[in-house]
Amino acid sequence: MTQQSTGFADLPERHNKFQLPPGARVLVTGATGFTGSLLARKLVNAGADVRAIARESSNTDALGDLKIDWHRGQVYDEKVVAGAAKDVQYVFHVAAAYREAKYGDEIYGRVHVESTRLLANAVLKNKDFRRFVHVSTVGVHGHIASPPADENYPLDPGDIYQQTKAEAELWLRKFAPEHKLPFAVIRPAAIYGPGDTRLLKFFRMASRRFLFLPGTKRGLYHLVHVDDLTSVIMLAAVHPAALNEVFICGNPDCMTLEEIAKVVAGELGNRFTVVRLPAAPFFVVADTCEFICRKLGIEPPIHRRRLAFFTKDRSFNTAKLREKLGYTMRYTNEQGLRETTRWYCKHGLLRARKPADK
Repeated sequence: MTQQSTGFADLPERHNKFQLPPGARVLVTGATGFTGSLLARKLVNAGADVRAIARESSNTDALGDLKIDWHRGQVYDEKVVAGAAKDVQYVFHVAAAYREAKYGDEIYGRVHVESTRLLANAVLKNKDFRRFVHVSTVGVHGHIASPPADENYPLDPGDIYQQTKAEAELWLRKFAPEHKLPFAVIRPAAIYGPGDTRLLKFFRMASRRFLFLPGTKRGLYHLVHVDDLTSVIMLAAVHPAALNEVFICGNPDCMTLEEIAKVVAGELGNRFTVVRLPAAPFFVVADTCEFICRKLGIEPPIHRRRLAFFTKDRSFNTAKLREKLGYTMRYTNEQGLRETTRWYCKHGLLRARKPADK
């Protein structure tokens, strides 16, 4: 997010009795990312004493108006973690590694697994530590062959990102009870909202005359607006029922990719024709492209994980979030998608069709 004021809600009023105590000492990893930056802003607004770990190369300008104690370095650097975690009461572990050509697969293990181990061990020394909120991903479940899946559905990660996310989560869930470390795990569905860029490519696809979809699956997808996700993350830090629990975080209803595209196209005044294409050739091209681009040190325009977006069904039962924490999503799928589409148009990333173009 680049705005000084997000316009998003802090923890809803119905959860007022479950709030961080004033002056709570918190540590946020991944604070310069899409989710982490909004979370950090909400935490500051809630009166927390916020620390954050950020790489030397990370741009913190978007949070420059906030009082945040920045610790520069890698989240898997033991000295950096030890300094940042000293005396904190809450950890919000949001940091994640995403596909970049300059990084090998080993970076995923460092950012996801090693950082989790270092943080968990570091906060064991803090006498007043309250809770470790670990942000995982629904991707740890892989393709959902028998939807909808709940938190107990088998883990079947399909790529190095999901594999290391699963490894980090499983390690924490074993380590924490053994060492009496209070924790909660949040598995977000597809995160979107104003300021997001990862789903922007799909929004742009919905703005064209033809929507090309590889594969024959329906493409069941669960979404979560970043405003709701960050509120859930904060709630998981303080709600008694979240202690040592895992929560899938997504809207109650899933959508197909075609349905998502229709909402976006409707906001843009566009109509498209769906064209289904066989997926196998795309995976061959993606693997080849990723191999060559990595050798050249440039970002691949297409890779296997991006194609998985189109070829896997990911439908979930999110009832646990409502039943245990009493959280109801502020944004419906359609409200959030339309708001995000308008934000893209406002910032020149998408163009609505003129009446004559409809």
